[in-house]
Parts: sequence; structure tokens; C-alpha cells
Amino acid sequence: MPTTAGIAYVVAMTLLFALWIYGAVSLYFDVRYRFLPKLLSWLRERRSERRQLA
Repeated sequence: MPTTAGIAYVVAMTLLFALWIYGAVSLYFDVRYRFLPKLLSWLRERRSERRQLA
């Protein structure tokens, strides 16, 4: 029969794993939909400015 400490450990590890996965997925969506478009638009502007100067 499992002990109370063993059950608490499994529950705590499951919770921590779920929070870790949530953080990884949030980071992925932030990078993809917030930072990557800003980076790409900045690079497009930079290229167009270089073409205008040349």
C-alpha cells in the first residue's frame, strides 16, 4: 500500500511537470507570435533602408 508521502511526492511531481510543460508551450507561442513577427518586420525595414541608400 502506498504511503502518504509517496502519494504527495507523485502529486507534487505531476504538478511541477504540468507547470513546466505550460511554461514551455507559453514560451513557444510567445516566440512564434510576438517576437518572431517583430524580428522579421525589423529585418524587412533594415533591408529596405539598405536598398534605398545603395
